[in-house]
Amino acid sequence: MKSAVLTGIRKIEIREIPSPQLENKADVLLKPAVIGICGSDLHYYLKDRVGDQVVQYPWTLGHECSALVERVGRRVTRLKPGDKVAVDPAVSCKKCDQCLAGRPHTCRNLRFLGYPGQREGCLSEFTVMPEGNCYPLPEGMTLVQGALVEPLSIGIYSVQLAEDIKDKSIGILGSGSIGLSVLLATKASGAGSVYMTDKIDERVYTAKKAGADWAANPDQSDIIKDIQAEEPSGLDIVFECCGDQAALDQALELLKPGGKLLILGIPMAPRVSFEISKLRRKEISVQNVRRQNRCIEAAIGLIANKKVHVNFMATHFFKLEETLKAFEIASGYQDGVIKAMITLT
Repeated sequence: MKSAVLTGIRKIEIREIPSPQLENKADVLLKPAVIGICGSDLHYYLKDRVGDQVVQYPWTLGHECSALVERVGRRVTRLKPGDKVAVDPAVSCKKCDQCLAGRPHTCRNLRFLGYPGQREGCLSEFTVMPEGNCYPLPEGMTLVQGALVEPLSIGIYSVQLAEDIKDKSIGILGSGSIGLSVLLATKASGAGSVYMTDKIDERVYTAKKAGADWAANPDQSDIIKDIQAEEPSGLDIVFECCGDQAALDQALELLKPGGKLLILGIPMAPRVSFEISKLRRKEISVQNVRRQNRCIEAAIGLIANKKVHVNFMATHFFKLEETLKAFEIASGYQDGVIKAMITLT
């Protein structure tokens, strides 16, 4: 089968590799249909690592995926060939302390699609996943929407971690697909005013169009002064979605005493810092967000029931043979890209 293989920094080759086999009777052979390029994929592409997770070349990336069922194992009961599915890329062991505590996303033995040393990614003509990681798409839901389920599920999980969000004032720093997914989830949960930022003007415009009450470019506006003019008491919750030290600093300024900061962004740098006196004086709660936890079905439900509209995030489409071009455009924030999608159908 053909696979888009990462062979070095900024190097992707289309290679012929062996097709995966159904070795487990509860597994499903999938034909990926639409694959979204995630920010973590771009980290591996640009720098060969995310934190201490380093790529060993050659390696196949890709984890945001919708697919068609090609073949099923003998113990598979919910799926049949031809079914359209959204894929949960995190395969947990279901036995460790984390899984038993209801935290499969921090499973001690997690095997994640496209994650170095765990599970080869889905930027291939075929991939194998357990039946439990494949969620049928309701009638009328497209394969593009199915590929956007995974990033939306992260937005939903982040809102769950924020807890009481109804009528609260919200900041979202970073308006890429994750920031926009948080926006959709906050609005669906009854948030009050939502303030968004991004350094790319096209994304500022998209945030406004998608429902943000206010959006601006921090390189062109004094966002702290401008937001505080609208919210003199400060914001209740800030979601940091860009992995930028300046955004973390802005969050501390924007939050009211007792506010909550949720960190979704993945910094390129190995360390970030806080001005501890502000963090302490305001008694700011800091919550890291690790992907998502059992929110795939909720994301499918929101899309299928038209509670949120996600199509606008898929801005650019490429064939598998154009994967290198897709990564170049996405990593360079070219041409107003929000989410670059690889299509195999």
